Amino acid sequence: MQLPTDPGSLTARNALFIALGVVTAGYLAVLARSFKALRISIVSFIANFFDTLGIGSYATTTAMVRQFKLIRDEYIPGSLNVGYVIPTVIQAYIYTQIVPVDVTTLITMIAAAVLGAWLGAGVVASWPRRKVQIGMGSALLGFAIIMIVRNPQVGIMPSGGDALALTGTRLAIGLVGNFVLGALMTIGIGLYAPCMILIFMLGMRPTVAFPIMMGSCAFLMPIASIRFIRARSFEPSAIIGMLVAGIPAVFLAALIVKNLPLDTVQWLVVAVVAYTGVSMLRAARRERDIASTATAAEAQPAAS
Repeated sequence: MQLPTDPGSLTARNALFIALGVVTAGYLAVLARSFKALRISIVSFIANFFDTLGIGSYATTTAMVRQFKLIRDEYIPGSLNVGYVIPTVIQAYIYTQIVPVDVTTLITMIAAAVLGAWLGAGVVASWPRRKVQIGMGSALLGFAIIMIVRNPQVGIMPSGGDALALTGTRLAIGLVGNFVLGALMTIGIGLYAPCMILIFMLGMRPTVAFPIMMGSCAFLMPIASIRFIRARSFEPSAIIGMLVAGIPAVFLAALIVKNLPLDTVQWLVVAVVAYTGVSMLRAARRERDIASTATAAEAQPAAS
């Protein structure tokens, strides 16, 4: 049977499909409120979709899991590193195949990031909750500033050059920079946005940032995760949901969508991340006040 093709019928069918989508989205929203694992999966899908397009997943995930109280603050850095390993590895496989870059530059930049992450994870995994809150709050505010700087509408960040390789002093700067970014990633700031700025400032072709930053994360995250797992500094119940939902999000963004007008999305991310960073620092201040009150209460009987 042939479907009607007149404009009125097509408009009605499109409206029906839109209505069905709205109803389904409402159903999923209600269902997500009932099941923590499903909420984690939705967060992971959204974060990894935009991660594949270059926005990053760490800051966006942190904002969402704190909003819905899905992961305790002190477990967020470890959960991000452990839960997003496989989606990030898939990103690296895709972009190192389709984007040209000098092999020596790629390998040395990755090695520098891995070393930084190994040292950084050993420190962060042992941090108490208040220290994690201060570290992540500061890192998120830093990420928001980086997102503003790299936004084309602001026009501050250099546009990059046409180089596919780094040599001499520029390579040394790149290695030191990626080492620092690898260490900072274990706090939860994410490597993508600052690495992209580093690549642009070194005069490399903008697309080169994708295999370098994704390759760096694909290698450093399993290494850093070992330390978080050994210290049991992550949320085990969240990992499967983060993993399973992240994989199709990567394929959808990299192979089907490929690019989107992301300017508006980036401003939304800046606002949400800045809010989350401030809330993290406020939570750390509350932790300090509670600890001070408890210490004063313990000291009072002794004094009397």
